[in-house]
Amino acid sequence: MSMTGDDEILQSRLSRIETIWTMLADAQAVSLRGSSKLALIERYRGAAYRYLLGATRNADAADEVFQEFAVRVLQGAFEKANPEKGRFRDYLKTTLYHLVADYQNRQRRIPKQLDTAVVQPEAPPADEAESDRRFLQSWCEELLSRAWADLSEAQRQGGQPYFSVLKFRAAHPEATSTAMAEQLNALLKPTSPYTDTALRKVLQRARAHFADVLLEEVERSLGEPTIDALEQELIDLDLLAYCRSALARRREAERAERG
Repeated sequence: MSMTGDDEILQSRLSRIETIWTMLADAQAVSLRGSSKLALIERYRGAAYRYLLGATRNADAADEVFQEFAVRVLQGAFEKANPEKGRFRDYLKTTLYHLVADYQNRQRRIPKQLDTAVVQPEAPPADEAESDRRFLQSWCEELLSRAWADLSEAQRQGGQPYFSVLKFRAAHPEATSTAMAEQLNALLKPTSPYTDTALRKVLQRARAHFADVLLEEVERSLGEPTIDALEQELIDLDLLAYCRSALARRREAERAERG
């Protein structure tokens, strides 16, 4: 549930692809709401860029490949993807893998000039197994990032301070409840200051809420999965530990609905 120290740099890069995406969408005159697949990519394009940044090891190269990817998407490249033949993220991963491989092949065909400038080392040719691992990592990071963003926005809109509480705990895992209460009282200035007991209850509710939000993000990325398919996706993404309690509540609610 932790947030990495590179988040600010990554968010700056992601804001750039937001601009790229918007400009290309305007140029193509495409409505993202007209396709469920386009809507999924529009929501999780950050995962695509995270993958490209790791695969190319070069921000300018990642921008170039992402632009090519965005053009293909906006021109309808995913419209024939059949979700019954595989998870949507598998189509996305395969497309990105081939785009990176094509980019690397083009770069190797360009004559290199020898000069005294320091040259950044190129990423090695794409390996499919490593590509799978990197894409899953990028996908997980994006899902977690979106869950954090949802909590932050809910708090900004006047909701419970779950984002601040979890962020503090992630940054200070060894802090006692008393120390957390003191620091968060100074930070949040609540009408009724937290006691250490009250703070433990808020932290418990915050973790449960985060689990629910993350589960919803994973579910949204799959479309309309069964509860078993949702659990398998959590296992595949190594996110089950975050969502185990939320998944159990979901199963219990489904059993209650069935009577």
